[in-house]
Amino acid sequence: MTPLDRPLRREVAIDGVAYTLVLDPEGLSLTRKGHRRGLALRWQDLVNGDAALAAGLNASLDQLAGHGD
Repeated sequence: MTPLDRPLRREVAIDGVAYTLVLDPEGLSLTRKGHRRGLALRWQDLVNGDAALAAGLNASLDQLAGHGD
């Protein structure tokens, strides 16, 4: 298996909108292409399954969806 020791960037289209997905040793981030702010998720939070994580994730997604810039 190849270790994740540096950021890995990929483009993904969601409902026809381009996003940049970055996987790194700390976690992942999903940002609308051409924008600076996006959703960030640490691996530790994902593994722990924190209830607050789901609420924060949904709030972040709502903010992303509402961003029209």
